[in-house]
Amino acid sequence: MLSAKAQYAIHALTYLGEHYQQGFIPINQIAEKRRIPAKFLEAILLELRKAGILGSKAGKNGGYYLLKPPREIPMVTILRLMDGPIALLPCVSKKFYEPCRLCPYPESTCNIRLIFLEVRDATLQVIEGKTLQHLMQNDYQDPSDFVI
Repeated sequence: MLSAKAQYAIHALTYLGEHYQQGFIPINQIAEKRRIPAKFLEAILLELRKAGILGSKAGKNGGYYLLKPPREIPMVTILRLMDGPIALLPCVSKKFYEPCRLCPYPESTCNIRLIFLEVRDATLQVIEGKTLQHLMQNDYQDPSDFVI
């Protein structure tokens, strides 16, 4: 499940994407338009700035802006930055791998691990290649609409 932090980050980034190259967007404007608590949003935007996704300018006419076009900001990067690993178990994570401390089975024969490898791969198949631009599109079609 996506955390509130990840959901708020997505909503803030889509708002900034809709205003790409339109100058500095004040934090209070983003908070109001996307109904995000301002203090929480401030921490999220700071983290996104430190990660090189956003730029900012302090002061009366300041605010935040995207450093790259929305089509160049990977969704998987946003999710990992906000929530950490995509994988549900540490032993199947691509970027945050750790051996399972709680599992009594060797990794090579652990059926739990094998199933959660499939889950990770299926999740990544859907979100890798998707960008902030995809999150902003109004014409995005639900894949289940095409099931016969």
